[in-house]
Order: sequence, then C-alpha cells, then structure tokens
Amino acid sequence: MVQTTDIPVMALKEQITENHHEFLERLHHRFLDEDRKAALQRFEKAGFPTKKDEEYKYTNLKEITEKAYNFFPKENHNITKEQLDQLHLGEENFDWITFVNGKLHKELSKVSIENVEFLSFNYALNDEKHRDVFDQYFNTIASDKSAFTNLNQAYCKYGFFLKVPKNVVIEKPIHIFYISQNQEENTFYNTRNLLIVDEGAKVEIIESHHNFDSTYVLTNSVTEIFTYPNAKADWHKLQNDNDTSYLIDNTFARQEKDSLTTVNTFSFGGKLVRNNLDFIQNGSNINSFMNGITIIGKDQLVDHHTAVHHNFPNCESYQNYKGIFDGKSHGVFNGKVFVDKIAQKTNAYQQNNNVLLSEGAAIDTKPQLEIFADDVKCSHGCTVGQLNEDALFYLRARGISKKEAQALLLYAFANDAMQNIDIEPLKEKISRLLAGKLGVDIEF
Repeated sequence: MVQTTDIPVMALKEQITENHHEFLERLHHRFLDEDRKAALQRFEKAGFPTKKDEEYKYTNLKEITEKAYNFFPKENHNITKEQLDQLHLGEENFDWITFVNGKLHKELSKVSIENVEFLSFNYALNDEKHRDVFDQYFNTIASDKSAFTNLNQAYCKYGFFLKVPKNVVIEKPIHIFYISQNQEENTFYNTRNLLIVDEGAKVEIIESHHNFDSTYVLTNSVTEIFTYPNAKADWHKLQNDNDTSYLIDNTFARQEKDSLTTVNTFSFGGKLVRNNLDFIQNGSNINSFMNGITIIGKDQLVDHHTAVHHNFPNCESYQNYKGIFDGKSHGVFNGKVFVDKIAQKTNAYQQNNNVLLSEGAAIDTKPQLEIFADDVKCSHGCTVGQLNEDALFYLRARGISKKEAQALLLYAFANDAMQNIDIEPLKEKISRLLAGKLGVDIEF
C-alpha cells in the first residue's frame, strides 16, 4: 500500500470519514456545498457495496477500497507530444481535448468546434453564467445514490461540460483524453461529464483514460447525457489502461422523443473495470444502442451492468456485448430491460456471448427482463463456450496456423459489436487492439 504524505494509511472509507471536512473545504463551490455534504452523509450511512449486495455479487471491491488515495493530484507533468501521439487514433480530422492530472491543457488539445459551449467542469462550477444550467441538469439522472455516485457528487472537480445548441451538427468526432502522470501516491479522480445535445443536434465523443505511473489510480466517473428530440449522441468508451488502474464508470442517458443515443464500450485494459450504464427513454420513437467488446486476461475483471427503462410506446433498444476471457480473468454481465405498462410496441433486444480461452477464466452473466406491457417484442440471451472445433479444423486444413485460425474465429466473433461505429479511425484502432490481444498481425 502506498502512503500519502499527509494522510495516514487507512482504508478508503475511513480516510473519507476522517478527512471529509478538509476535502470539502478544498472543493468549495458555495452553491454545491450542501449537495456535497448530503451526498457524503448518504455514503457514510451505506458505505461501499460488498459481495452481499446483489448488484456486486460477482465483483469484489476490497482491492480498491482497502487502499488509501490522494484526492488532489499534483498538477505538474512532462507529457510529450510523442507520448500523446501514441494515444491518438491517427485522427487528423478529429478534435481532441486533453486533461492531465485533472486539469484541462489547451496546449495539448486541438479544438476547432464552433457554436457550442465547452468548459472544463471545474471552470463551469465557478462560472455564474452556467449556474442555471447546473441547477437544471446536475445530478438530474445520476440519482441512483449508489456509493460511487454519492462520492462523485461530493468530490467532483474534473471533467467537462459540453452543450451542443439546436440543429448544430459537429462533424468532427471529439476525443477526450484523461491522463495521470507524475503521481507518487495512489490517486483518486472523481470525473464528471455533462453532455447536452439540443433538438436536431449531433455529436460523437470518444473517451479514454491513461495512467502513466506505477502507483494506483482510481477513477470514479459519472457522465450524464441529455439527448433532445431528433438529436443524435454517440459516446465511445475506449478502456485500455494499465494494470495499476481501476475504473468505476457510471453513465446515464436520458432521451427525448425521436432521438438516438449510442454508448459503445471497448474494454481491453485496467485491473478492475465496472461499467454502470442506464438509459431512460422519455418519449416515443426513441432508439437506444449499447454495444460492448471485452478482451482481458491475467487476473483482470470487467463488469458490465446495463439498464434500459422503456417508459413510452414505439421505442427500441439494442444491447450486444461480446466477451473473450483468458488467464484467470473474470467477466460479469448483468443486463436489465424494464418495460412500463404504457410502453406498447416496444422492441428490446439483448444479447451477451462469451468465449473462455482457459480453465481459469470465468464469466457470470445474468440477462433480465421486467415487462408490464402486452404488445412488445423483447428477447434476451447469453452463451458461454469455447471455440468451435469444427471451424478451427476447417481453417487449419487450409494451411492456416492454429494461432491465426483461433484469432480469425475470435475476430469474427467480436466483429458484429463494432458494426455501428461510423468513425473509421476508431474502428481501425479497435481492430488493431483486437489483433494485438489475440497475438496476430492486423493483416491476417
């Protein structure tokens, strides 16, 4: 365990309890002070979830919660252009925004977007002009009051606020980099993102986190997405961090009529990753898409918990999650679909398919449907298995090595979860990561 310089080594909950007054003083935003205190009180009453909690039945958080962390990272860094270039997708036609140790760095960013409101979250918190926006939107849908959303509400400082006005189409995807470097202590980031896509607007976001240190980083992220009528929002999460990184990601999307929102989650790295994803449909003729690809090994854990709330008629949702697990890795998928009694003509699809490549790998999968309407099309399913021996034999009989034959089959298995990516450099990046994880050249 790494000891912070001014806080004695203790478990995370005790560290918060004993130091929360000091922490809140350093985060002073007058209009949020009472909200922060109330969130901490809720957290202290319930504590962190354990394996006795149904939602964390298969995910043990002790590795995370028994460490101590620095809540206020050092801002100094020496990120080079070459290091940043290695993280890029080759996206010359992209905009990118770079946060290092929680701070927005304009010199490491390239922003050409116009006619939008974009601010770092910490700046927006101190900007009187945006006070009404935060009163209207902040924590509106992130209201499940779990331990981690409470902690985020109490300590949020890092992240961004983006509002795309009515009928504005942002042609270039925006890649958001969160980088941690030169932290001598375990570090706790509470990242907060707020995206508002007004009527008829369109935007695509790519989000990635990168820890450059050997000390541990715990990122507790909350993202709220508001998609208004006839608007389109795509959010792609590229999770490929190192083995000293923990990520708890809570994403909430609320959609109005005739809108389309997609969240794609590609999980290849990180020691422990928990993705909580909630879609709330607040109108008719809504389309919600959730896709995920997980390829992990060693003793990594990736846990996807999804929920779609069909509250109005004539809406669709689509969930497609693929998992490939090697070594002693552990995957979890729990997908929920709720259909209200007035949500007639709902079409909800949910599928989770998994391949185990070793005896030590494991997957716990639990699709769930709760349907209170009678005129719906809802389906769910899951599979857990190994590679098809007949297909493997077929490929090997045509002169393909066993390793490349396995990779071909696994690539094909995962590929359909990428079909709705319309950003070609991102699709190529995912393909290269897939090939790298499978141990073959991209040209196979």
